[in-house]
Amino acid sequence: MTGRERLLCTLQRQIPDRVPIGLFVQEEFLAYFFPDRKKVDRVIEGTECARILGFDIITRSHQFSVPYFLKKSYLNWEVEHKSEIKNGNLYNMVTIHTPKGTLKQVEGMPYNEKTSAGTHAATMEYLIKDERDFEIFQKYIPKIDGKSIKEMKENAVQTQKTIGDTGISAPWGWCGVYNVAATYRNLQDLLIDPYTNKDFYEAYMAMLTKLIVENTEYLADTDFDCIGIQGNIANSAMIGPEYFDRFILPYEKQVVDVIRNAGKYALYHNCGKAKVLQNSYVKLGVDIWETIAEHPQGDNNLEEAKRLIGDKLILSGNLDQVEFLKKASLTHIEERVAKIMHIGKPGGNYIFACSDYLERDTPLESIAKVIEVAKREGKY
Repeated sequence: MTGRERLLCTLQRQIPDRVPIGLFVQEEFLAYFFPDRKKVDRVIEGTECARILGFDIITRSHQFSVPYFLKKSYLNWEVEHKSEIKNGNLYNMVTIHTPKGTLKQVEGMPYNEKTSAGTHAATMEYLIKDERDFEIFQKYIPKIDGKSIKEMKENAVQTQKTIGDTGISAPWGWCGVYNVAATYRNLQDLLIDPYTNKDFYEAYMAMLTKLIVENTEYLADTDFDCIGIQGNIANSAMIGPEYFDRFILPYEKQVVDVIRNAGKYALYHNCGKAKVLQNSYVKLGVDIWETIAEHPQGDNNLEEAKRLIGDKLILSGNLDQVEFLKKASLTHIEERVAKIMHIGKPGGNYIFACSDYLERDTPLESIAKVIEVAKREGKY
């Protein structure tokens, strides 16, 4: 089987020739892997990396993870972008001018010319600080334009040509509803809004859901195979299943349903603590849950997850790429990969991967050993 056939077979809940090896690579690792290239791309260099190393690529393009309404101006919605580098950090500022006032978002991150596109930014100032900001947002938020929709379709065609038989495409959408909500509003406020300001919370989440659903409908109406949903903010370090099911799941499920109804696969990403949320992910109706991260990155256990929900969801991940892979001997890597594979492989519904994206300075011989053992032990 090719990488594409293997992954699609697994997504269709069938048994492939071996367990897919879906290592997640983004700018940080790709810049390390291709040190002589001025820029790296998750699809182009990601696919080339997969072919060189011999794994099954699931590309995670973030081409459409930033909403159209933050990229350019519309009628009564003038978008102004500014960036500055200060003390080794990159600060990105977007100010939106409307007839009734301005909205402003400021994000910061460590600066690196080659890898900043893949670095998660910290929000310094939030777009929706209070109800007045939300009123402006509601009143003037523009509709998605034809050019943005066309870009999705054209990008999907080009992405599929680039990947070929090496794997599948799974671009990130805007994120799950709660991730987006926490991007534009302080998380501390957002967590208590359902109790202290219920009407505002419901209106805010409903508005975001409507926007995300509409955007996802267009993103799914393309040649992309799968749509990624980032759901890591609503992790079980902060919330329990009751809170998730009551205040988050109804909104997230609408996004998942749009993807599934379009005949595409939904990949839900929480790479941290999620042990008590596993049944909630089943209720969401997603196809893939990544990643089954164990301590120290998460609180999950692959054997337990396989037993409890392995027949309901495709599980992905489990190899610690931070504390283990960068430091372990080749012998220990072989032992760990074999153990993980023997737990995840039975009955299918498993994609071998790390607990998140590969990091720079990971010894390439260690990655080669991971792939070698995973191919050998993953055969059905």
